Amino acid sequence: MGSWQGFYDELAHARYPALLAYAVTLTANRADAEDLVHDALVRTFSKGRRLDNAVHAERYVRRAIASIYIDRQRKRASWWRAAPRLATTDSVPDATPEIDHRSEIANALAHLSPQVRAAIVLHYLDDLSVEQAARVMHVSVGAVKRYLSDGRGALRQALGASLLEAPDTTYDLADVVSVQPAKARRRS
Repeated sequence: MGSWQGFYDELAHARYPALLAYAVTLTANRADAEDLVHDALVRTFSKGRRLDNAVHAERYVRRAIASIYIDRQRKRASWWRAAPRLATTDSVPDATPEIDHRSEIANALAHLSPQVRAAIVLHYLDDLSVEQAARVMHVSVGAVKRYLSDGRGALRQALGASLLEAPDTTYDLADVVSVQPAKARRRS
């Protein structure tokens, strides 16, 4: 048994809800988030990476989640640009699944563009600096700053300034995007 086996067991069982909540924050969809977490775990542990401890392994999985999400959004955008050229005259119904919004914050995040949402999640929920977020997203620092500015403005408009700037109110990621059917709570 490899030294990584214990880290995998801990991540796959004990930390799975936190990883899933993180992925749901990005995707706004539980099914897509479950696929994202699974793919990130496979990507992380399928190669002989040197992982020193469970915290290091979890950080690596979180970065893999963000990278896979961004890659999928780029592929999806590429497909949608090419789709009109491939379309037939037959009408095709929209196969986009309905999004189950569990809170105002999750709803507001879901309305952000994928790049803006990724920047917000990486910077505010993952506590990455602007420079670190730019490296993870493979974009310039200026682009991340713009995404953060746009995201804050959109969230402020959707949620109201009082909800975002209340000094005595904190939100836990699990409260914002619950992985169980419960409404978000506001702590004070």
